Amino acid sequence: MTRRVSMADVAAVAGVSAQTVSRVVNDSPRVDPATRANVEAAMSQLGYRMHRAARALRTGRTDTIGLIVANLSSVGNSRMLQALADHAAERGFALTVVTASGREAVADAFARLSDQGIDGAVILNEATALARGLDVPPGLALVVVDSPADDRFAVVQTDHAAGARAATEHLLSLGRGSVHHLGGPVGSFAAAERERGWRDAHEAAGIAAPEPIRGDWTSASGHAVIAPLAGEVTALFAANDQMALGALRAFAEAGRTVPDDVAVIGFDDVEDAAEYSPPLTTVKQDFDELGAAAVASLVTLIGRGEAAPVVLTPHLVPRASA
Repeated sequence: MTRRVSMADVAAVAGVSAQTVSRVVNDSPRVDPATRANVEAAMSQLGYRMHRAARALRTGRTDTIGLIVANLSSVGNSRMLQALADHAAERGFALTVVTASGREAVADAFARLSDQGIDGAVILNEATALARGLDVPPGLALVVVDSPADDRFAVVQTDHAAGARAATEHLLSLGRGSVHHLGGPVGSFAAAERERGWRDAHEAAGIAAPEPIRGDWTSASGHAVIAPLAGEVTALFAANDQMALGALRAFAEAGRTVPDDVAVIGFDDVEDAAEYSPPLTTVKQDFDELGAAAVASLVTLIGRGEAAPVVLTPHLVPRASA
């Protein structure tokens, strides 16, 4: 059995002291760039892997962050998981994922992550509503993605209202009257903000907005709630691309042609949106940028810094459906 590569082994190859290797491993600023590059090259050559448990005992940090999410079934949540995992790895952090679908489950997630010595956590989308009002464990840095401002957390979000406003204004400009809205579930900050942007666009245009139709982010719910109305809708803004996909199916089954009979816009710009039939006009939010901002804010908090709120602006991606 081969033994684990040690700091002494790295030091011997790099021609430096074990203390210098330790400083590189622990990101000490007391190492000049050339020496750091030399040590890192030796680590790569030998296949050195940091012993996280030993480092945690020395530094009080595990270099592990958590993700608390209500579910991973939606495309948006799964894409955020990928972005967070990628950017955490780039910064040398492992990622632990906890799904929590109720307030008690979120409180339990806080306790479990604290017990595991997690340095900080990201709370995603629907789980942020569940986390509000709960006591935050001392010493646990928290970043929430898509949430109203809260002094206890750093907040990173997309400007959902601005994106929804742009989508609705585009549909209104087609001259088809009011725009129906296929909204997300009650309790979702993103869904509420997208509905607000849709309403604001109608108010600015002096046109009464119809009652919103509500789904649960899935394409099946989009189909189910649009099917009974498919014959009367002339323009539809769906709060995500998955529900828009279900709506497209409902319109096709009703003999309605998109975009001639009904114009449709989604939100998110999922990877398959350009492959829908017809290709879906949608509002693009950059999940990778959102994940990068969340990880950067969390690392700042872990380092005892202050993380300013981050708001990212989405933009309309015109395609064939509107």
